[in-house]
Amino acid sequence: MRTDRSRLLQLRWISVAAMAATALIAFPLLAPDEPVMPLIGVTLILAVVNLALRAGVTRGLHWHGGAFSQLAADLLAWGAFLYFGGGVTNPAISLLLPLVAVGAAVLSAREAWALALLSVAIYSLLWQFHHPVHLADAELAMYWHLAGMWLTFTVSAATVVWFVSRFNAALSRREHALAVAHAARARDAYLVALGQLAAGAAHRLGTPLGTLRILTDELARRPALDANAAEDLALMREQIDHCKTILTGLTREAGQQRAEGGGAVGVRDWLESVVGRWRQLRPHAFATLSSDETLAGAEIVADASLGEALQNLIDNAANANAEAGATGVDIDATRAGDELVIAVADRGHGMPEVVRDTVRHGPITERPEGMGVGLFLSHVAVEHHGGTLDFLPRPGGGTVARLVVPLKSARQ
Repeated sequence: MRTDRSRLLQLRWISVAAMAATALIAFPLLAPDEPVMPLIGVTLILAVVNLALRAGVTRGLHWHGGAFSQLAADLLAWGAFLYFGGGVTNPAISLLLPLVAVGAAVLSAREAWALALLSVAIYSLLWQFHHPVHLADAELAMYWHLAGMWLTFTVSAATVVWFVSRFNAALSRREHALAVAHAARARDAYLVALGQLAAGAAHRLGTPLGTLRILTDELARRPALDANAAEDLALMREQIDHCKTILTGLTREAGQQRAEGGGAVGVRDWLESVVGRWRQLRPHAFATLSSDETLAGAEIVADASLGEALQNLIDNAANANAEAGATGVDIDATRAGDELVIAVADRGHGMPEVVRDTVRHGPITERPEGMGVGLFLSHVAVEHHGGTLDFLPRPGGGTVARLVVPLKSARQ
């Protein structure tokens, strides 16, 4: 199993610090007559190896088998250090255990057992082969040995807990990222299926819409038709033409990707065209559009899906108003730094929190009218353009859909 090299480097720096403290503090204090240069030499070698790994000199150790090689090298370094430091009589020999514990957490079972066997072999060899150390005060030898055992136990316990806890936290973050990726893949698969369904529906609905248009034209030519019926038929023809235009656009734009460079449009022109198309589809509903003066000359990069997202938000706001007996959707566009902020506000009964959470991940399945996919598709379209979509309660009642997308200057 591959692990984060930075954690192994940090573990090795702990070994270097423990060796340096033993060689430079413990030995001069407790055994001033014992040579410390071999201990300092091993410490410096391990420090140089650590610096080389940090600089990326041996990049091959970061791949498969790298963790085992590094931990085995650490055990051998401690074996050499303890050979000159008294062998098993040195309390620091307990510091072999954290290396084995870390190996059990990050290595495969075979490599972990191999590391454990290596540590046992080093321990056994140090039992027989080592340079003896004579303390200056022989009467306090047992006291200092027990104190050293306590200190090495404390360092070992802290090292194991620190490393394993950070390793588990990294695993949790990786599992969370994997779950997010799986959710995104499932959402993309749903969108592909929905796009194929929309393209097929657009093709099949062309014939009945054409028939309806022929029937409305024949009815409109009847001489006995009164003025009110003629006006209604004219509205029907207009709505049928809008439907045919929408279906044609679905077929043409299926699979179309957003243009990153040449698709820039003026914010105000884009807003007026989107709201204008919505007014044609909902001639009996009302929407008021206002834009800030700071948006003069501002541009965004938008494809048809972003316009459909805004139309969905306006349509849902109009539906919420109709259910509550209110009229008028307020659309307010402002600039916040390099972002366009569009607020679509209604005076409906409000949106439950469970619905706000559901539409981020999938369509609303329990809905008496429509397919329940409009808000979900709006979320997807806005995120595709690098923006965010939130639903906030409106003071005095209702909901505010807050759409934020970057302006063109922020994407250059």
